[in-house]
Amino acid sequence: MTTSETRQDGLSWADPERIERYRSRVFAERARLRAAFADPAGHQRRVLEDLLAFNADTAYGRAHGFARIRTLDDWRKAVPVQDYSGLAPWIERAAAGEDNVLTADKPTVFFTSSGSTGAHKKIPVTPQFMGTTFFPFYYAAWAPLIEHFPDVLARPDAVLNLKHDPIAAPPTTASGKPHVGASQVDFGARFGEPLSAEPGTSAPWATLPVPVAADAHLEKMYLRLRLAVESDVRCVIGINPAMVAALPYQLNLWWERIVQEVRDGTLGGHPYRSPNPERARELDRLAAHFGRVWPAHIWPRMRALFCWTTGLASLYLPRLREEFGPGVTLLPAPVAASEGPTGVALDRHPTAGSLVVTASVYEFADADADLTPDTPTLQPHELEVGRDYHTVFSHIGGLYRYAVGDVVRVVDREDGVPRLEYTGRSTLSDAAGERLRDAHVLRALSTALAAGGLELRNTACRVTHDQHGTPAYQFALASATPWSGDETEAFLKRLDHALAHESPGYRHARTQHRLGAPTGLHLHPDAFLDDWHAAVATGVRPTQVKDRLFRQDPAQWQRLTDGNGS
Repeated sequence: MTTSETRQDGLSWADPERIERYRSRVFAERARLRAAFADPAGHQRRVLEDLLAFNADTAYGRAHGFARIRTLDDWRKAVPVQDYSGLAPWIERAAAGEDNVLTADKPTVFFTSSGSTGAHKKIPVTPQFMGTTFFPFYYAAWAPLIEHFPDVLARPDAVLNLKHDPIAAPPTTASGKPHVGASQVDFGARFGEPLSAEPGTSAPWATLPVPVAADAHLEKMYLRLRLAVESDVRCVIGINPAMVAALPYQLNLWWERIVQEVRDGTLGGHPYRSPNPERARELDRLAAHFGRVWPAHIWPRMRALFCWTTGLASLYLPRLREEFGPGVTLLPAPVAASEGPTGVALDRHPTAGSLVVTASVYEFADADADLTPDTPTLQPHELEVGRDYHTVFSHIGGLYRYAVGDVVRVVDREDGVPRLEYTGRSTLSDAAGERLRDAHVLRALSTALAAGGLELRNTACRVTHDQHGTPAYQFALASATPWSGDETEAFLKRLDHALAHESPGYRHARTQHRLGAPTGLHLHPDAFLDDWHAAVATGVRPTQVKDRLFRQDPAQWQRLTDGNGS
């Protein structure tokens, strides 16, 4: 998205009429979704009927007999459960320019998404998908923020949108279609949705006024921070919580440069505006008084943070929130991927979102089972509260019985539909039959930390070997305050017990001495932030450098721990 998007209808974020139209659209989409909860099964049937009718005459539709399918059972028999690799040959044909492959609608762009292998996926994005599946949930997702914190829309610069990353010359597929992240797409220009520009996308830093290389992501982040310190920011939008966690670190990393440029009126060394010595003196006083500056010092009227609040972030966000200010609210971003949405928070629930029953046909499978083409699946009404499930969805945009690789937990039911929270990737760590998932380890970590009154700023683990050559997990632990030897020993014992409780495979492997006891390696408090910056410095977009619990790659582990361990 670009700032021009906010003006396609002649209005900008500074215009009250534009703001009111945006609020009306957001609340209307939320109301429509809530109304759909009165008949979730009916909406699921209609989604299936619509995608079958629309795409029956595509190459994929003919190959799988879409025209003969009438029920969900027919659908299950005709189409296998599949991940990206299963659909990749079809997607590549579409990306090369062939029409009518997966959808009757021509893809306008291809979203990029880094998979577990690190390869960049090509997710076809069609106008029909955007209108039917994407925009309704996308608008509704902002409702809690603008309902309860209306001042974030008071000015264009009231929101620091960290994920907004417009690009002038996007990479393309073989057919010339843009192959970009969702945060780089101008939805107004591409899909005729001028209101879709997010809060913060017409701030002074949204389109940088000085030259900077497209892949110089750290420099772009610096330039936006340097501009934002002269504004009264009320909200930070990050989606990826690692980006939000990096912000206080970056303020201190770049502090002297930021203050000097404010004083001189420069931006990235270029003349920008009149010098602002008064603000520079104020910033200097903050640093002198507090020693280490926090966002709360720079923006004392901060109100809300909008990002994913589960997964590894659940360990560090409660303490991180304090760095942004007392009383700052954490609002969860949708349970969604580049491929499509699953859940969206319609109120201020801290972690969970309601199933978007109008967006896709949703199926779920036991998270502890391996996904196969004929894996038995459950419908939304069959899910049990407190259980973890693989997410499988089908939508009109050409992804059919697609296992997105995310595991969700059913928190409760609200208005007749499950509310879901993201618990991690479905990837298994399985050195000795333990079959550990992200969710197992995260819940065990939370239990072990709470029992000792301990906190972590972040953590990761890998399989190593003990002195007997037995596989065992080593945890890299970054805490804000030092742990004593006794605390560490007690924590590791509690973690071992908690892992055995969460995972029968782990319990059996430990009982049968196929797996050794976990060990810990204490890191510098900023070790994970150093590592995050190192990854972004290689040219990876910040939105795609996410928290990763299992880190078996030796080079990645060394980068994280080298010089940081104790």
